[in-house]
Amino acid sequence: MRIAIWGAGGIGCYYGARLEQTGHSVTYIARGKHLSAMQSNGLQVHHSDLKFNQTVTAVSQEQLLTEYQCDDFDLIILAIKNTATTEVLKISSDWLKKGQALVLSLQNGVDNEPEIADAIGKERTLGGLAVRIGGHIIEPGVVEATGVAQVIFGAWPNQRQNTLPSEQLDNIQNTFVDAGIPSQITPDIQRELWRKLIINNGVNPLSALAQLDTRSLTQNPVLRSTVYKMMQETAAAAASDGLELDVTDIDEMFELICNFDAIKTSMLVDREKGRPLELDGISGTVLHRSKSLGIEAPTTALVSELLRLATV
Repeated sequence: MRIAIWGAGGIGCYYGARLEQTGHSVTYIARGKHLSAMQSNGLQVHHSDLKFNQTVTAVSQEQLLTEYQCDDFDLIILAIKNTATTEVLKISSDWLKKGQALVLSLQNGVDNEPEIADAIGKERTLGGLAVRIGGHIIEPGVVEATGVAQVIFGAWPNQRQNTLPSEQLDNIQNTFVDAGIPSQITPDIQRELWRKLIINNGVNPLSALAQLDTRSLTQNPVLRSTVYKMMQETAAAAASDGLELDVTDIDEMFELICNFDAIKTSMLVDREKGRPLELDGISGTVLHRSKSLGIEAPTTALVSELLRLATV
């Protein structure tokens, strides 16, 4: 399979390395020093089950859009920050429309897939989430990853409302599994994305505010309670998209993050490196959806505002 990893950061590079090691053609789209290092020295990925160190094909976004065609790829994995989705689609929509490659979003939040579907049609849009994985660039061209690194994906917004042939989904799943990436096709990816948002809103903003990893958050009695309250507020906000998430969903996601390896969330890493935070695409989504429903999300609002003030 010919695959483009658009947004080849820690998580994107891990999945790309897995796929490339199995013989698939992978093109990494990156920028800055990380891109230069991959072009000059190749890519290194360190994981307990993977040691990858080899020459790779790495290009800038500008090179991708001028030197490649969309149909040079069978699958485009979008792993950019959700803060960049609108701008990337604005720049690339004409390029994307000239081809038939499927686009799989592995991004935080629940608003990326609607934007992708608006740009290229829902029949080419796949929603996805990376589960139980931590991945970061520790130096240009070098990535460290941890966790099972499962991928859950499906036709957007769900199997009932998309005409994508099941054979195409099966082919992607088989490709992932053969590459050592545990993979699951879900008939309702929109629901799964909201379940992932329960975790993201529960720990990402608070970890960035307190500058603590997930284990430290969930072992602190006060912060543990705060995490759970923010998860409750996220589940309630899902009703704005016609979804009903209950205490079972909340408890399952809470237990998952409490028992997972201690990791720095992406928002904490972004704060440490002085990068823009994905706050609007995570807490902002909960707050906007809650407002549309006429309900309050006071804990999310408080943590979000404190984090904004702390990073001005």
